[in-house]
Amino acid sequence: MTGHGQGGLGQHDPMLPHLGRLVGKKDLGTDIKLFQVEMVETAGKDCFADYLPGQFAFVSAMGIGEAPFGIASTPSRGDALEFGIAKVGSVTAALHSLEVGEIVGVRGPLGNGFPMDEIRNKNIFVLGGGIGGVPLRPFIMEILDRRSDYGHLTILWAARRPSLLVFTDEYESWRSATDTELHVTVDEGSEEWMANGGNEGLITRLLEAIDPSPENAVTITCGPPVMIHFVTLMLNELGFSPDQMWTTLEARMHCGIGKCGRCNMGEKLVCMDGPIFRQDEVNGFLESYL
Repeated sequence: MTGHGQGGLGQHDPMLPHLGRLVGKKDLGTDIKLFQVEMVETAGKDCFADYLPGQFAFVSAMGIGEAPFGIASTPSRGDALEFGIAKVGSVTAALHSLEVGEIVGVRGPLGNGFPMDEIRNKNIFVLGGGIGGVPLRPFIMEILDRRSDYGHLTILWAARRPSLLVFTDEYESWRSATDTELHVTVDEGSEEWMANGGNEGLITRLLEAIDPSPENAVTITCGPPVMIHFVTLMLNELGFSPDQMWTTLEARMHCGIGKCGRCNMGEKLVCMDGPIFRQDEVNGFLESYL
């Protein structure tokens, strides 16, 4: 599978967004919404014709500003680009206030994609924490759509509270997929959550209980930096080597094209070299990320 990445922008100015129309909007969790955007211009449609799972784009609220978000969809499942956006600042608040039919700017696709070819035929462990589950969704979609290309899929999904779990309406389709299992936990369960038998505890406790085998396996992790740190330590204890572990990082980015340097981790630029890294690529730089 190929994707445009930065090269797909062609002669278009990489700092100039294309126009997109908001065609759908729904709640994912407390102050988290899923936005569906269809590109308006031919050039924009061409740019996003075959983006990769794991790439990101900048979405702009007109007159307010732009922010980077992992793309939460895959091109094989429809024309609309999807973004899971938490309301945390002025840009995201402005995006949350938009109505279906309004125009946004979209700049991208940017960054690299998940190593789909490299992990073919391997058992896969996906570890998502909170809003960090959003960029993992297209990775899960890609595996489920090409199920025979990959080994056993285990999804570990977590959030601080039940109201912050994302894509809950898709859990059953994940669970029912061939050779796939889903485990969900929250740091602090509500009364209803506990009454319904929900699991309570950190994702590291869940990981320890599952005790995954590193044989012919890889892990893909995204979540808060502190979660990535402790998940990495636990995976090391379980026998996973750095070249078996991948993470997608969401460091502070400003330009998205490697010019401003705000997302640097040592010699790496998250927007250009990532956002997806193999653990042995970034081990020496993760302290600055934390």
